[in-house]
Amino acid sequence: MEFIFIPLIVLSAPVLIVLMTLRYRDRQTQARYRTLLQLADKGVELPPQLLVESQPGDVERRRALVLIGGGIGVMAMFLSLPGQFDGNGMHVSQLWGLGLLPLMTGLGYLASWWFNRREQARG
Repeated sequence: MEFIFIPLIVLSAPVLIVLMTLRYRDRQTQARYRTLLQLADKGVELPPQLLVESQPGDVERRRALVLIGGGIGVMAMFLSLPGQFDGNGMHVSQLWGLGLLPLMTGLGYLASWWFNRREQARG
């Protein structure tokens, strides 16, 4: 029975962190909109910059570098692990391809950041 609880506890930690982050962002957005509604009710002219969600310019680059590093880390981890699965003789190192998903996603974000930067430099 304890074989079920240990993985459940370990796997629930990242899910809880994501849920807490999403809840924090939702509350922050709701507070922002409440403030904007109060200003609009008072008759204050709202500049268009307040109505647009602001994001730092290098979010895609940072996300790309984190995903690329994570993908390379997962690949290196699986390649360096010794051992094999029970019964069928497959080695754990054969799972290195799982790191390709975050690696390729990170490369996509990096390409998107690069193309957006080029468009901003033109226009």
